[in-house]
Amino acid sequence: MAERLASSASLLPSAASPSSSTRRAAVASGLRLRPSPSRFSQAARRARGGAGAAGVVPRLRAVRCMAASEAAQLKSAREDIKEILKTTYCHPILVRLGWHDSGTYDKNIEEWPQRGGADGSLRFDPELSHGANAGLTNALKLIQPIKDKYPGITYADLFQLASATAIEEAGGPKLPMKYGRVDIAAPEQCPPEGRLPDAGPRIPAEHLREVFYRMGLDDKEIVALSGAHTLGRSCPDRSGWGKPETKYTKDGPGEPGGQSWTAEWLKFDNSYFKDIKEQRDQELLVLPTDAALFDDPSFKVYAEKYAEDQGAFFKDYAEAHAKLSNLGAKFDPPEGFSLDEDKGAVATEEKVVADPAPTSDTNGAGPQPEPFVAAKYSYKKRELSDTMKQKIRAEYEGLGGSPNKPMKSNYFLNIMIVIAGLAFLTSLTGN
Repeated sequence: MAERLASSASLLPSAASPSSSTRRAAVASGLRLRPSPSRFSQAARRARGGAGAAGVVPRLRAVRCMAASEAAQLKSAREDIKEILKTTYCHPILVRLGWHDSGTYDKNIEEWPQRGGADGSLRFDPELSHGANAGLTNALKLIQPIKDKYPGITYADLFQLASATAIEEAGGPKLPMKYGRVDIAAPEQCPPEGRLPDAGPRIPAEHLREVFYRMGLDDKEIVALSGAHTLGRSCPDRSGWGKPETKYTKDGPGEPGGQSWTAEWLKFDNSYFKDIKEQRDQELLVLPTDAALFDDPSFKVYAEKYAEDQGAFFKDYAEAHAKLSNLGAKFDPPEGFSLDEDKGAVATEEKVVADPAPTSDTNGAGPQPEPFVAAKYSYKKRELSDTMKQKIRAEYEGLGGSPNKPMKSNYFLNIMIVIAGLAFLTSLTGN
């Protein structure tokens, strides 16, 4: 990505977390705590009819799962990030921090962490000193106090949380993020330099494809992600691109200077695409890789669409950003978890897990319950209508029967008496 300049900022004070040492140790080691079968399991078996030849049910046990990061601490960290954004206007550099940590991913390498990606490696000097990461030390200074305050979260999650929060707080779309990324442990595990995009390559469109295709992204995602240049400024003393200042940047907010892609460079919208298309304002920055979005026929389809339809841009950007943030990441739990949905919103929770059902000697398969067939209970041998079958089944289940649990014979007799009475009344009404 092209260089972006963050404004100067006051750092938040560091504070100790009140979380217990046992919990933190479990988080650090990635342990999954599995209590032995409890009384809940026994009660569940009794509720299902017990374990016998007539009703074999899975054995249940409570399992406690511990993720790489604690959801509660991530939520609190998100609120702290919002406060920093309000006072330092550092949206662009936090977006860049998350992008550059995940953007080193190589889909052709299977091993973690050799494949690169969102693994927190950007906190180490060998990667932080890469030319494309100039200035990102300021982003680390901003969020390190948050990491110190919440030791139960990983750097990899914190980088992506900061990036997503900055987009949303700048007016962008809600991003479908997930968390639980695992950190690399040592500087030796950092990816090699040269995996991030260059702002001024010889053949811009070809270079963009070479870099983003290596990550597993397509043309639509390349254009959508480029739209994040609606935020931020480029500073010539860092990236070599842009003017020292323009009428849009000379007075800040934050540290003045640099050249922005849009007039309102702290607002996330589709102005980037509109301004490149119109090319009326010489005060705004257009890099070779930006111009390529309207010069290349395949890119142009999406760039034109986003210039006209901000809703389409927001939708595609949200999906592309979330995908980028997951590249190369190793998740614990493997499926990750969300901070905003009930399912998976809590990283540490008790789940009911079914043990494999005991097998019988019929080729290893346990006894299967007989499916409910209404015709089997027809009066004499006359087949019932579909409506009558549904009524019988409703009564059958309402009185405690189910396909897996036979009903007592007197229940069924009562049902048949009621059905017979209803049929008789229906016949009289019809006549």
